Amino acid sequence: MTAPYLFSLNRMSAPRIGFADYLALCQRLDVRAIEIRNDLDGVEINDGTPARQIREMTQAAGITIRSINALQRFEQFDAEREREARALIDYAADCGAQALVLCPTNSLRDSRDAGERHRALVAALTALKPMLAERGVLGLIEPLGFAECAVRRKSQAVLAMYDAGAEHDFKLVHDTFHHHLAGEDIFFPDLTGLIHVSGVEDGAVPVAAMRDMHRVLVGAGDRLGNLAQIKTLLARGYQGCISYEPFAEEVAASDDIESQLRASMAHLRDGIGA
Repeated sequence: MTAPYLFSLNRMSAPRIGFADYLALCQRLDVRAIEIRNDLDGVEINDGTPARQIREMTQAAGITIRSINALQRFEQFDAEREREARALIDYAADCGAQALVLCPTNSLRDSRDAGERHRALVAALTALKPMLAERGVLGLIEPLGFAECAVRRKSQAVLAMYDAGAEHDFKLVHDTFHHHLAGEDIFFPDLTGLIHVSGVEDGAVPVAAMRDMHRVLVGAGDRLGNLAQIKTLLARGYQGCISYEPFAEEVAASDDIESQLRASMAHLRDGIGA
């Protein structure tokens, strides 16, 4: 029986190697989907690599681009954000990416109340819907579980999707790190288009103080409950990518990332099958 999930690598898994080496790493790990990013210096997209070149290289390697990550502060949809969105959507379509990740504002300076944030989110989805549809790109909304985030929980995003009449045009990113931080016990498997995984093993850091720098590969010491989250989504019908998105410097600087990823994938496969 074919597994209902496919492992994917977010570029954060190996941010300091060239794109050709990144694709070769994926091939050796039997990873057939990737996420590229627009926030990493010295690599695609920020190094000026043309979208057509990315498309040609991934197609030759037999690899699909699940998403570009990400349009930041997307719910504050003004003229500047519209320009950013159009550029990223065009790049996604031209390089063959299936989707664009949408990340909300995450700032202690954001003084908007819940009502203002909801209205802004609905307005942004309404504006983005035709732009994405025109180029055949899916919007993937990624709530961030930090207390200061404008869209902290997936339930907030779902409500806005329905209020915008866009529940068929957008999907959610279920990020296991952010799900744990948000304290949300609701799952939306039918509305989930991507799973991001990372682990936190540092036993000294309280949950409220967890940040991206603590996010490592998922292993036996994981505190986030990755396996339980993934198994819940799979049991309820999720079929799609499980994408590694660690941010810790020890992962980015690793000279043995291939064996570490291989071990983490084996850990997840064994746990999912148990």
